[in-house]
Amino acid sequence: MKVNGTNLFGVKMIEPEVFGDHRGYFMESYNELKFFQHGLSYKFVQDNHSLSVDKNVIRGLHFQLEPKGQTKLIRVTAGEIFDVVVDIRKGSPTFGQWQGFILSASNKRQLLVPQGFAHGFCTLVPNCEVQYKVDALYSPEHDRGIAWDDPALGINWPTSNPVLSDKDAKHPVLAEAEINFVYEG
Repeated sequence: MKVNGTNLFGVKMIEPEVFGDHRGYFMESYNELKFFQHGLSYKFVQDNHSLSVDKNVIRGLHFQLEPKGQTKLIRVTAGEIFDVVVDIRKGSPTFGQWQGFILSASNKRQLLVPQGFAHGFCTLVPNCEVQYKVDALYSPEHDRGIAWDDPALGINWPTSNPVLSDKDAKHPVLAEAEINFVYEG
């Protein structure tokens, strides 16, 4: 397993070791000991699985407020997505900055998104399945979001006409969003 840093401190790109032959492949999608050896010690408590039937579905940008903030370990098991992470930690040198990643069933990469980041993705093909682990249970009272098209963020989404849920279409811009994460350097 390879663990690579990104432009946003704490966000990690994980490339599992894949063993393939004429039958297909085998890989460990998660191994607690190997994660710990790379300095990643999280207790995941919930697995989530989404299916987006259409191309250009945007889900996000989502996060949960403290004390129910979530670290997410995201992977794609069918299709391909443009995955986006935004730093929402007050006082962070990269506050309000974003980074995008291509995750797909074929590249098998996983993205580790710690608490203090908003997360979302856009499907690049129809019938995308995204699975992710979280280290805190879903809490409706702490559930928040940021507008996918916040002009101050300037996210370069691969679509200008996304398929959105009613909830995701109504998120505030970052400057008006309720956030309570603080950068701890």
